[in-house]
Amino acid sequence: MNNLQKMGGIAAILEAAIYITAFIIYGAVLVYPPINADSVQELRFLTDNQLILSVMNLVIYVLFGVLLAVLVLAIHKRLKEFSPVLSQIASVFGLIWVGLVIASGMIGNVGLNSVVELGAKEPEQAMLIWSSVSIVTEGLGGGNEIVGGIWVLLLSLASVKQKSFPKSVIFLGIVVGLAGILTIYPLDVFTEIFGISQIIWFILLGIFMLRNAPKSID
Repeated sequence: MNNLQKMGGIAAILEAAIYITAFIIYGAVLVYPPINADSVQELRFLTDNQLILSVMNLVIYVLFGVLLAVLVLAIHKRLKEFSPVLSQIASVFGLIWVGLVIASGMIGNVGLNSVVELGAKEPEQAMLIWSSVSIVTEGLGGGNEIVGGIWVLLLSLASVKQKSFPKSVIFLGIVVGLAGILTIYPLDVFTEIFGISQIIWFILLGIFMLRNAPKSID
C-alpha cells in the first residue's frame, strides 16, 4: 500500500478526532467562552485553565495544521495525474490553510501567556490585549473557514469526472466547501455546518484512502 496515501488516510481520521475532541472540551468540559462572564471572571477563567487551553491550542491548531499538510500532499498526489490544474490550485489553498491554522495556534498561545502574566498587575489592559488576540486568531483560523472551504470544494470538483473518490465523499466535500465559503457571512450556522460535515468528510475520506491506496501513485 502506498505510504503517502496511508499517511493521508490516517491524517484525515485524526483531523476528525481533533474536531470531536475540541467540541467536547470547549462545549462540555470547559464551556469556553464562559457564559455571561464579565472581564474579571473571564481573566480568572483564562488563568485557572491556562495549561489546558495552551494544550488545546497546540492540538486543534498546530497539530491539526501538521496533519493537514500531510493530507493536502496525499490528495494532490492522487489527483494530479487526472486533474493537474485543479489539483494544483486546490493544493495552494490547502497549504495556505495549513499556514493560517498553525499561525493561529501559535499566536493564541503567545497571547494567552502574555495576558495571564499581565493580568496579575493590569487586568483591564490584559483583557484588552486578549480581545485583540482573539480577533486575530479568529480571523486567521477560527472565525471563518473560507480558505479551507475553497480547498475542499476544488478538490471535490477535481474528483467528479475521474471519480477519484466515492460519490458520497465528493458530494459531502462540495457541501463542506460551500459551507466554508459561506462563513464569510457572520452566521454561526454556516460554521456549524462546516465543522460537523467536515468531521464526517474526514472520516469517510480517511477510510477510503486507507483501503484504496494505489501503489502506482508514487
